[in-house]
Order: sequence, then structure tokens, then C-alpha cells
Amino acid sequence: MSEKEQEQIFLVSGICCADCAKNFESELNDIDTIKSADLNILTGKLKIDGQIELTELRKLGQKENYQIDYYNNQVLAVPKKYYHAKEFLVMVLAGTLLLLAIVFEKMQIGGQLSVGLYLLAIISGGWNNFKKGFYSLQQKKLNMSVLMSVAIIGACIIGQYEEGATVAFLYAISELLENWSTEKARQSIRNLMDLTPAKAIVKRGREMVELLVGDVNVGDIILIKPGAKIPLDGSVVSGESAVDEAHISGEALPRDKKIGADVFAGSINTYGFLEVAVNKLAQDSTIAKIINLVENAQSQKSPMQKFIEKFAEIYTPVVMVLAVMVGVIPPLLYDGDYIGWLYRALALLVVACPCALVISTPIAVVSAIAQAAKNGVLIKGGIHLEGLADINAIAFDKTGTITKGEPKVQNVISLSNIGENDILQIAASLESLSEHHLARAITADSKDKQINLENVYNFIAIPGQGVKGVIKGQEYLVGNTKLFNNISPEINQLEQQGYSVIIVGTATTILGVITISDYLKDNIKTVIKRFLQKNIAVSMLTGDNSAVATLVATESGIKEFFANLLPEEKMLVIKKMKESKKVAMVGDGINDAPALAIADIGIAMGKKGTAVALETADVVLMKDDIAKLDYVMELSKRTKNIIKQNITFALLIKFLAIISIFPGYLTLWLAILADMGATVIVTLNSMRLLKKT
Repeated sequence: MSEKEQEQIFLVSGICCADCAKNFESELNDIDTIKSADLNILTGKLKIDGQIELTELRKLGQKENYQIDYYNNQVLAVPKKYYHAKEFLVMVLAGTLLLLAIVFEKMQIGGQLSVGLYLLAIISGGWNNFKKGFYSLQQKKLNMSVLMSVAIIGACIIGQYEEGATVAFLYAISELLENWSTEKARQSIRNLMDLTPAKAIVKRGREMVELLVGDVNVGDIILIKPGAKIPLDGSVVSGESAVDEAHISGEALPRDKKIGADVFAGSINTYGFLEVAVNKLAQDSTIAKIINLVENAQSQKSPMQKFIEKFAEIYTPVVMVLAVMVGVIPPLLYDGDYIGWLYRALALLVVACPCALVISTPIAVVSAIAQAAKNGVLIKGGIHLEGLADINAIAFDKTGTITKGEPKVQNVISLSNIGENDILQIAASLESLSEHHLARAITADSKDKQINLENVYNFIAIPGQGVKGVIKGQEYLVGNTKLFNNISPEINQLEQQGYSVIIVGTATTILGVITISDYLKDNIKTVIKRFLQKNIAVSMLTGDNSAVATLVATESGIKEFFANLLPEEKMLVIKKMKESKKVAMVGDGINDAPALAIADIGIAMGKKGTAVALETADVVLMKDDIAKLDYVMELSKRTKNIIKQNITFALLIKFLAIISIFPGYLTLWLAILADMGATVIVTLNSMRLLKKT
């Protein structure tokens, strides 16, 4: 059975606690038929590498009150309405019983009645927690449910019924608030999903059929009414309009769309009626990839998150051991006050709950990645988000990154007895099979001049040099000076003038040249200046000749550049830079893929970038707006600061709680209030990243 066939994906609803989710994941990993299980608390997506029946999985999930189904292209788990209502009713019931018990006790009405009401408040508020704790003990696992159960039962044993009932009531509130705060974080992903309609109107002959987007095939014609959201990626085959692509590329103004133009799922058709030929299935659309990246942000955990998870694993058992010592040693050695020190030990058990710590990082990471996605920047995981904050050197490719990537043919010059149109025909025929920017300029020029292309056989792309292939039995080469021998002074002179020169010839003869020029992006000077002001080293790597490189570097304000580089040479430059700096590489072509892969952070231009560059990169700028790089680096620094704030705050609360226990200042209800408050505060602090800056 293949690896893909082994993978099962399920949807889990009802997750509200990071610690509980981790324990459920751990329980699944202990099953012999499962190689690995990965549960995402924010999306509810459970990936299992191995085999397990849904009925067995549901049985395991019932212990945690989870509802589990197969994953059928939904984006995230949405807890059922009754689940929130049930939690609210439990909290109200526990609170009411607690209040009545306190009133009766203060009024000295029926002492046993007050105890009975306290016990009912404990049972109603803590029943769900007791069940989870019991199942965890069966699995020999320590988690929050076990700690809280021991604390509540221990309070009853020493006669502190009011404290036990108060803890049960506050725990019921804690579950409700934690579920609410987790749902708020989930909403950032749900908002992305809401961009795409669930159904599409498909043209079948003369009929219009409404189908689920998952049932629409590549090649189907879908109809897009004015004001409607586009359900699938495709190209316009009829009609004209302007399409709002703000959620895809971050571009504020709608883009004009005519026949042949590409449109993307999740964008909005503003005024015209469009017929669109679908060119990607729903799961392969651009917006689906964006959602998938945000969903899976936790799969590549940052060093900070890994540290916190490791720390939490050590922290809980250490505090539990400390709690046992507090409950036993002081009364034996000093005053013999077993009840007082046991009470302190129970409070310490509550402090051992690591929820605020565990959740301090993932919600911040997902919030930041979701916000970046809404602004047209895709970040492929928390490790890359954190890495961006440490970058102190950026290497830019030239074409399509510093320049507009819209090169134009300036001259076609014959250096043989072959005419200029024939030279252009040979070059365009070969370059029509290439993805290089300069290739597009040549094919566009041949199209403008209505030159027909010839069939090409044995086509080969030579990275960093050019292409070759056979036309009518003759092998031709099209590329830069590295592809040819005996370069004439005339060609060198053209390069010195700042042109990109494409040579057309055979293995033995140069037939002619095509000169091409490109223009700087409008905002590149401002962006480069901003990076330099922040003490970030900036350099340019290009396969183009040194004259073009000098001209572009001078105009854009870049002092360090490397020209005439092959792909492997770009990679070596990045490798050398990494010896002393944290390096980001920005590029968009096949030639950039090795350098993108070896850089600390690889950044691809998504709009015109090749599939190889997009696949290799860690970050993708969907709109090709280089200013977004500055935005995402600032977002990364802000995220890192917020995570540090969260961790510092959570640890400070824990530390203050622990030292307050020994003099007897910390009560059980204050301990759980501190834990609950810390969890909610770090969640809300993380969600500040969802706000526009």
C-alpha cells in the first residue's frame, strides 16, 4: 500500500484545549496500526498515517466529547451550537448551586444542605473534567483534567467544599472561555474559506446546472454573474469585466479581465457577465493552496514553539513532584499542619496546568499567517515566519524581482545571410517552450509581427545559458554568451550598452542577436532604501551580463551585485553569504530554485513565478509587490515579540502563583482564575496580529 493510500484524514469537532488535543493525539500514536497521528487544534483536521476505523475513532473521541467524521474537503471543524449551549448551561447550573450553598451556609440554614449543594455544584461543574481525568489515568497520562480532578476531590477530602465547588465552577467558565478564544482564532481560517462559494453554475450545452465545486471538472464552462464570487480558477472565454482580487493578491483595485485573462477562485466579479473555462480542480485552486498553507502552518513548527512544547512536557511533572513534596515534607519536619500544607499542594497542582504556555505560540503563528495571506503573502509554516524576523541580508534576482519582468525586444540584428524575421522565427519557436522572462519577450514580439512558429524537436533547456532544439533537421541554439564560443566584439559592445543580448545560432555559427531591455519596478528604489536604513545588507544576483547588472544596480541603489551567474553559482554566493549572515533569497525563475532552496528563507514572486520557484520557496509574494517583503518581515518581528510577551506573561503568572502558595496566599480558586486568565489573555494578545497595521 502506498504512503498516500495509508493516509486517512478526519474532522474533529469540540476541541478547545491544546493539552487535551495533544493527549488525544498521543493516545492515537500508541495504537499499533497507526504510524503517526497529527491533530490540528485550530482546524480540527486529524491526519493519520495508518489504519483505524471511524467507529473505533469515534469511541476514543467520546471520552473527550469530540465529534469525529471523515474529512470531505471541509476546511475546519465548526463546533456544534448545542456544544456551546451545553457548556453554558453547565456553567450556569454550577454557579447557581454554588451561590445557593454559600447563601445557606452564611445564613446558617441546614449545614448538611449546604454541603449537598456544594457537592452538586462540584458534580455538575466538574463531571466532564472527571471523565476526561479518569480516561487519562487509564492511559497512564497526566494532563489538566487529572490535575483539576485531584485538586477538586482533594479539597472535598480536607473539608474545603466551598473551595472545591468554586474550582469546579471556575473550571466550567474556563472551558467556555477557552472554547470561545480558540473559536476566535479559528475564525481567521474560516474567513478565508468563506471567500469561495460552495456551488458553481455550469454550462452544459444549452442548460445551466448548479453543481458543488468539487463536482466541476477541468474544461467545464462556468457562468459568473455581476457581483458574484468566482468559485474556481480558470480563464475567460466570453465577456469583459473587472475582478476584485484583493483577497488573493492583496491588490486594492479591481483588475480588468477580457477573453484569455486568468481569474481566481475567491475573487469577486464586479460588473460584467463572464464565462470562464475551468483550468484547475477546486482542491488545486490558488485560494485552496492559500487555505491549505494557513491550515498546515503548525506542521513546520518554529524553534520557539518546539522549545515551549518541550518545556511544558517537563514543567507539569516537575510541579507535580513539587506538589507532593509540599504536601508531605513541611508538616513532617515543622508544624504538623497536614491539612494546611495539603491545601497548598492542591493549589500547586492547579498551577501545574500548562494551557497558557502551550497555546502561547500556535495561535500567534496562525493569526499572523492568516493575516499575511489576506495581504497577498503566503508563508509556508511557523518556522519560516519566525525565520523572517532574523534576516539581516537579502539577495535579489534581477529580472521580475528588481525589474518589472516585462522585457521588450528592442532590436533583431542579423550577423549572417539569414534575414531578421527568420532569426526571430527560430528564436521564438524554441523560446515558446521555455518559461524564462526573456523567452516571453521574444515570443510576444514574434506574435506582434505575425511570424508563424515552427515545430521543435529534441528541445532542451540549459539553466543559466539558454535552450536548444531541432527545426527542420537543423539543431539551433538560443541563449546568452555562455552557450557560444567566439563572441564577436559587436555582441560585447551591445552588452556594454546595457542590453540583455540573446544570441541565435548553430553549434558552429552565430546567425544573429536579439537585444532586450527591461525597466525597474516603480517602488524598488524606496524598498531598497528602507532595507538599507534598517541595516539589512542588500545584493543582486543575475545571470545577465555585467553591463546590464551595473546599470540596474546603480539605478536601484544596490551597491553589491554579482553578474554572469549560473544557477549553481547563485547557490554558491548564497552559501558564502550564510557564513556570516541570515540570508533571504528573492527570485522567481527556474534559475533561482537552487538559491531559494539553500537560503535561510526563500522568497518567490507568485504572480509570474515558475512552478519550480513557487514549490521551492518558503514565502510567496502573490502580487509580485516587492514592498510586501518589508511588510511580512515587520509582521514576523511583531509576531515574535507577541510570542515572547505571551511566554513571559504565562511564566510570570505561574512563578507568582508558585511563590504565593508557600506563605498561604494562593487559594484554589485564585490558582484556577490565574490559569484561566492567562490562557484567555495570551489568546487575545495573539489575535492582535489579525488587525491591519
